[in-house]
Amino acid sequence: MKRNLNDLLSFVTVAREGSFTRAAAQLGVTQPALSQAISGLEARLQIRLLTRTTRSVSLTAAGERLLQAIGNRFDEIEAELDMLTALRDKPAGTVRITCGPNVLHTILLPKLTPLLREYPDIRLEFDANHGFRDIVADRFDAGVRMGDTIDKDMIAVSIGPALRMAAAASPDYFARHPVPQTPQDLMQHNCINMRMAASGRVYVWEFDGDDGPVNVRVQGQLIFNTSAHIVDAALAGLGIAFLPEEEFGAHIEEGRLVQVLKPWCRPFPGYYLYYPSRKQPSPAFSLVVEALKESGAAPR
Repeated sequence: MKRNLNDLLSFVTVAREGSFTRAAAQLGVTQPALSQAISGLEARLQIRLLTRTTRSVSLTAAGERLLQAIGNRFDEIEAELDMLTALRDKPAGTVRITCGPNVLHTILLPKLTPLLREYPDIRLEFDANHGFRDIVADRFDAGVRMGDTIDKDMIAVSIGPALRMAAAASPDYFARHPVPQTPQDLMQHNCINMRMAASGRVYVWEFDGDDGPVNVRVQGQLIFNTSAHIVDAALAGLGIAFLPEEEFGAHIEEGRLVQVLKPWCRPFPGYYLYYPSRKQPSPAFSLVVEALKESGAAPR
């Protein structure tokens, strides 16, 4: 029976995206044409691969088996095609990175801008979110996280300096409330909380004292899941915010926010680019890693 590789690729894409609409956009075809291709594949195999409803697409047992059997083969083909760019005068290809919005703004784009100008055939796709994506399952080339949150089986490369947390509020807020002298004093304040995307839990504020770590479960009127809105709330005088110092931008330096508890906020390892140790890097990916690497940093 003749096999059509385009139909198999269509099936893999729909299975991974869980949507005909998203898969059609990724493949650059119309949704009816994609649906027809899948139906034709199922007819030739004489077995249903996908269960379709008006809202979702899911795999049948046969579809799951087929995806596991051939999905990685297409990834390997794509990787080999990327490797062929090493034979060209200029590296090319797409590098997909998942990261937080702030590190994209402060580190990735500034460091990668010269690379994009030098190598016009390199394309970058960023997935900016506050959650922890599975870079292998979601087919990213790399991700960016704090150094102490990366799995040990990943290669991790430092891409930024050490970070420091900061607790800050507006001058107006401290005109109405006493300045906290210890982390425990925060229990008497209106604090602006963050709900973590990965765990769904409210972040426990972590400080470092002479006798070791001090964790405080603060209370307040506001909970956000984005740091930019936490900063906006602090600027509006709605409470004390607790974020990496860089997230406050110039607001502390220029006096719009007042930093407190500074002796309790010590430096910690910053952002790392991480990727699977078994990944065979393409020339484009190798250039991205080199451009992002912090001076003197070595992969771990």
